[in-house]
Amino acid sequence: MKKPNLLMLAVLTAGTMFFFGCGGEKAAETTESVEEVAEEVQAQDQRTSPLRSLEGNIGETKLRVQYGAPSVKGRVIWGDLVPYNEVWRTGANESTYVDFSADVTVEGQPLKAGRYSLFTIPKASGKWTVIFNSEWDLEHGHFQYKQENDVLRVESTPEWVSESQEQLSIAIESPGIVVRWEKLVLPIAIQ
Repeated sequence: MKKPNLLMLAVLTAGTMFFFGCGGEKAAETTESVEEVAEEVQAQDQRTSPLRSLEGNIGETKLRVQYGAPSVKGRVIWGDLVPYNEVWRTGANESTYVDFSADVTVEGQPLKAGRYSLFTIPKASGKWTVIFNSEWDLEHGHFQYKQENDVLRVESTPEWVSESQEQLSIAIESPGIVVRWEKLVLPIAIQ
């Protein structure tokens, strides 16, 4: 993935230099912004938990999900790296968020259209709590979480499978959103 990004940057930079070659001050401003983009691309490529973004539909409703995708890396995840009975940002780095283009029901409960951070409370056994919070742009995920901003709390039953998934993934698929990591599959029903 690094090569296409860097190639695209090189093409953009060359095009910018050609287009603004005689523009003096304007060329410097544009080159600076291309350099900023290059730094941002490089920072994304160096993240331990890459930022993932996906879009999809549930019926007529468009969804967008963005999350940091950590890897297992031989660690004990559930009950250790991700403690039981504590709010987890359901990803890494900044908060995971979900954007709904229309009103939906989540596990049978209504949720208005909008963008929400997605948190979960893992449990050693039984159902997990799934939280949609109005503060969706939290730089440090659950460290800035405030329960008073919860818009919806529902429960979902996790499934434990024999095959382990190294990197966390969130998919838009039946029954709505499915979180997978290590041996966990957490389906969150959305209609």
